[in-house]
Amino acid sequence: MNEQIRLNKYIASSGFCSRRKADEFIEQGKVSVNGKTADMGMRVSDADEVKVNNKVIKHDLPFKLVAFNKPKGYACTMHNGDESGIFKNFKLDNDLKYIGRLDKDSEGLLLLTNDGDLCNEISKARNQHEKEYVVTVNRTITDDFLKGMAEGVKIHDSNKDVWVVTKRCKVKKRNDKSFSIILTQGYNRQIRKMCEAFEYKVVKLRRIRVINIEIGEMKPGQIRNVTPEELTELKKRIAQDKVENAKQ
Repeated sequence: MNEQIRLNKYIASSGFCSRRKADEFIEQGKVSVNGKTADMGMRVSDADEVKVNNKVIKHDLPFKLVAFNKPKGYACTMHNGDESGIFKNFKLDNDLKYIGRLDKDSEGLLLLTNDGDLCNEISKARNQHEKEYVVTVNRTITDDFLKGMAEGVKIHDSNKDVWVVTKRCKVKKRNDKSFSIILTQGYNRQIRKMCEAFEYKVVKLRRIRVINIEIGEMKPGQIRNVTPEELTELKKRIAQDKVENAKQ
């Protein structure tokens, strides 16, 4: 590629980070082009050497978006040195970044991509994209529990050290101790905290869908490429969610 594009887009298309985050790095003086500190809004091409935090950025890599069925007991971490990390234990390319982590005790669908903008678009809580889970708890589910979970629950947001009330969501009983829940938020350990508010303990938590991408019959540890049809629908849903959120 000899044509020039904006520096933030160049960085984002490498999968290093989103365009917004790239702008932050540029403002902080952490980006260099051909050995000189970069300026906001500058344009670059493949003939230029771009570095972020002294790391060379490789641009225009083939787009990747994969679905991974993360087993329980493995951590979402980018560090290969973590013995329980997904990149240490499964054949995931090092240029991939996970989209919306699953905690170590949870399992199920995890999307990974090398597209920084797509990662940011799906991960950001403000975009309110649907994520569906199947949850098993330690005792019999009641109608009051299902109603309370659906109407919103007061939980502690440990990241900001504040109490919040979760948004209304769809909850459906599957059997005496299992239910499905569709969230448009992503607080840390949100479902576990919601259940704890009603004195239930989560025994098993499995994510089965992110927007339109479903886990289907994938086996634990299995990795597959997202199909072109799924990607087209994904982008369509993302655009629709943006329109809906703008109305609120």
